[in-house]
Amino acid sequence: FSDAGGTGRSYHADLAAKNQMRRVHFLLEPGWRADAAIQGLGRTNRTNQASAPLFRPVTTDVRGERRFISTIARRLDSLGALTRGQRQTGGQNLFDPADNLESTYAKEALHRWFGLLFAGKLEAVTLSRFEELSGLRVEGPDGGMVDDLPTIQRWLNRILALPIALQNGIFDEFLGLVEARIDAARQAGTLDIGVETIAVEQYEVLTDTLLRTDALSGATTHLLELEIARALKPLRLERLEELYGFSGSRQQLLRNARSGRIGLLVPARSLLTDEGTRVARFELVRPLKHGHITADQLEESNWETVDPTEFRRLWQAEVDDAATNHKRERLHLATGLLLPVWDKLPSDYVRVSRISARDGRSLLGREVPLHCVPELCQVLGLEDEHAFSAEQVVDAVIGTGRPMQIKSREALTLKRSLVNGAQRLELAGWSASRLDWYKAHGCFTEIIRYQTRLFVPTTNAVAVLARLAI
Repeated sequence: FSDAGGTGRSYHADLAAKNQMRRVHFLLEPGWRADAAIQGLGRTNRTNQASAPLFRPVTTDVRGERRFISTIARRLDSLGALTRGQRQTGGQNLFDPADNLESTYAKEALHRWFGLLFAGKLEAVTLSRFEELSGLRVEGPDGGMVDDLPTIQRWLNRILALPIALQNGIFDEFLGLVEARIDAARQAGTLDIGVETIAVEQYEVLTDTLLRTDALSGATTHLLELEIARALKPLRLERLEELYGFSGSRQQLLRNARSGRIGLLVPARSLLTDEGTRVARFELVRPLKHGHITADQLEESNWETVDPTEFRRLWQAEVDDAATNHKRERLHLATGLLLPVWDKLPSDYVRVSRISARDGRSLLGREVPLHCVPELCQVLGLEDEHAFSAEQVVDAVIGTGRPMQIKSREALTLKRSLVNGAQRLELAGWSASRLDWYKAHGCFTEIIRYQTRLFVPTTNAVAVLARLAI
């Protein structure tokens, strides 16, 4: 699009054009210079258009071709960071974090891959064969692993010269290590995905707490409690069949015996632990979301097989239900002048979000998890005026595993504890003189290692905590 002969060309769904259907463009060769790639993408994604285009980068099943996608992913991200000051600008989340094979996650995974190769724990290739075919030295003269291991760029280039089957085998194990690190970062809330835009139908500011006023400029920092309503976008049954099909022997049609929810189980790439052990993994596709589940987690869960007719009926019922409902949730957003308080915000949960409503209103800020709000107010010397409901506290403690203070006649802390292989809700900070009062309000005790411990039943924890707050 961008080089000779491209001047003045436009390929977007122009409002002045007769054909205003969404453009679907197959991206064959985006160019190795990021500025040229951006200009090319700009010719098909412009202002005054009926809809944004859909890009489909075309690759083959040769795993080594990830090398080229990786280059574009890294350079587009870098261009966005340099020209706009935010990571999301250049790449627009066009590529998955796993596509960037030159990220810190990939570099850590490669270092571990060399360690497993040296220890003989890889299935795809042995140390001697890899050194012979690639010309890279991993073993030093003293019999140990060399200190200056090959860079990831050099390693990727050498992999491209290997036979296709060997390429694919090596990449499968390497990407298993990369995805394990990315999954861990995503679960911990530390995965850098730039600015995430959350499109909502509407949002309402429930509380607005002033955190700080700058002495020189007068700029303010606020902590907003928002209630957002999202339109649910379920995966239609026809699209599910088109993507995965139901006739394959590797797919499983499942129904959760506890919740009644439905899901399609399809094979996914196995993860590779740092010890070289393969962890079998599946993708669980559901009408409103999809995620990954290991074989061990599947065995311990309540998912059970269901016949195709029942599966179709239940899937369609979930889709119909989602089409008429909005998902309402609450979140806390630190907004305004954030730099002076950035180090006070939780370091283990870094997510910058743009809340964009259908009516054009938008908010940009950093999300603050519920359990971190009291600590943030305390660090900034403010009184915590946020009154959390019992349901919010229970969800936060169970979901994050972080303890939270609850308001009662005593200074109590609710925490998640593992007892006999099961997660329980435990109360700490209670006095022995009030033990009978807690039991009368629904709590129960258990003597563990000669110590009396007080628990809240998980089945009706919300009701019990509401009674304790009286």
